[in-house]
Amino acid sequence: MASDKLTVEDLLAYPALQLTVKAGSSGLGRSVSWAHASELDDPTPWLLGAEVIMTTGLAMPRTAAGQRAYLERLDDAGVSALALSAQLHMPPLHDAFFRAAEERGFPVLEVPLAVPFIAVSQEVAASVQEDARHRLGAQLQVFGSLRWLVAEDLDTPTLLGRLERLSGYQVYLCTPQGRPLLPGVPVPDPGVLPASVDAPPTVPGGFVLPVPAPGGPAGFLVAYEREGAQPAGLAVVQHIATVAALRVAMVRNERETLRREGAETLAELLQEVLDPEAARRRLARHAIEGDTVLIVVRRTTDEALLRCLQDHPHLLLTWGEDRYVLGAPQLADRIGELPEVAAGMSRPFLPGAALRVAQREALWAVSKAVESGRPVIRYGDDSMGRWLPDDPAVLTALVEHVLGAVLRYDEAHDSQLLVSARTWMERDRRTDAAAAALHIHPNTLTYRLRRFGALTDRDLSSTGALAEVWLAIQSAGALGLTD
Repeated sequence: MASDKLTVEDLLAYPALQLTVKAGSSGLGRSVSWAHASELDDPTPWLLGAEVIMTTGLAMPRTAAGQRAYLERLDDAGVSALALSAQLHMPPLHDAFFRAAEERGFPVLEVPLAVPFIAVSQEVAASVQEDARHRLGAQLQVFGSLRWLVAEDLDTPTLLGRLERLSGYQVYLCTPQGRPLLPGVPVPDPGVLPASVDAPPTVPGGFVLPVPAPGGPAGFLVAYEREGAQPAGLAVVQHIATVAALRVAMVRNERETLRREGAETLAELLQEVLDPEAARRRLARHAIEGDTVLIVVRRTTDEALLRCLQDHPHLLLTWGEDRYVLGAPQLADRIGELPEVAAGMSRPFLPGAALRVAQREALWAVSKAVESGRPVIRYGDDSMGRWLPDDPAVLTALVEHVLGAVLRYDEAHDSQLLVSARTWMERDRRTDAAAAALHIHPNTLTYRLRRFGALTDRDLSSTGALAEVWLAIQSAGALGLTD
């Protein structure tokens, strides 16, 4: 007996206890961890599960509905059986009470008046003594798992697998929202998660516990008894939750360290202070290999972007109002799913390559995304981008040659000649449509176009001049000189 779980049926086999079954005999195989006397209307907040609750009847409701609800509360809390003292204060028991016990397979026992409740508790305590030794041993070994973390550098699934074998439970972890908390560890059915961290830990077949973290729980640990195993009890599950909390803190610290290192690396790549070989080594540390792109992201938050990119190799740098992301081309698809986002992606390049061209392409593409309202623009989606030179110095020279006088005039007079000309061209030189988009009178736009033509010394009715101006305007956009 000592090496197996104590069951309700085992208690019935003790001659000295003289217990009899009044209802719920299909549940006699339920395991018993303790026997406790209670005269409370609802003792469940103080229970851990697998208890035999003994009562003289003071807490037993008088009505049929009340008696049934009392039994159902105990069963839902994982109580193994209800032991009623014969006579004493027991009210008449209704058929609804016994029907509920039969439906649920919840044993209802009767204790003779000559048998004190303490005798039942002593028999249970003696029988579970061996199990208590097993639980203490499991606790000590779970404490030892902290050494595994340091000495053996176990990954999370291997660590949790060892703890499962020690504890006799199948372990699940998740965030408060039901998402994976640690890589490689399965998530539980969200229906088992409590509404509050203060909820009782016991659930049918196991426990649910918060995983502690600064500022509130990082998530929940759900532990179910494994068939054929010897569960080590709540204390061991609590220790496992503590080990999980430590692992979560370690993973978060590693991610934050990598994020900071990644931001520094990306800043150095953009400033071109890393040689290609050093850049490749740094990127390999972040698992960035093969085709790589630079993505400039606007209209989102750091939190949303980090959540979107979680578990995907990347470098992230916030630079002014822009967020630069370096990684695989597939990241653009994930970023494009963010609400109201605008992102521009460069053409793919090999890790370690200079980012001067990629930065220009991504900035040009994100400006087009903002203008068009599309979530993601890839450089080259717009055929005009293919005609722009890669060298920023060439672009700058083109802009200065064609638009220099206009840019200086707009800056000096706070005017909008360049924006007006660009809007007019984008609308296929339809003056009324462009004026409406600019919220000005068509005559005002006509005046601005004449002034633009005079400053650039170009006749906008000429096809050649129009093409040159259009390329210069696109170049200015690529260099970030236009809104």
